[in-house]
Amino acid sequence: MAEIIFNIAGIIALLALAMAFFRMIIGPTSVDRIVALDNMTIASVSLIVFFAVYLGRIIYVDVALVYALISFIGIIAIARYFERGL
Repeated sequence: MAEIIFNIAGIIALLALAMAFFRMIIGPTSVDRIVALDNMTIASVSLIVFFAVYLGRIIYVDVALVYALISFIGIIAIARYFERGL
């Protein structure tokens, strides 16, 4: 039962990634595209952790953590740029 729920969660994360990608493509403003990009990074971190658990490779969790930190720093830099410029 837990494996079925785990697989459903992976499918939901994949769908979230696809919907965020679609929003990034058609977003009318650049701010919409930035929010969609941030959403894509969150969904991809979730998928990396999903595959880490599914494959039994704990090193992928470290990769997801580094990717999340780099994404956070990038989004903060972009937000500061849009707020007042670098």
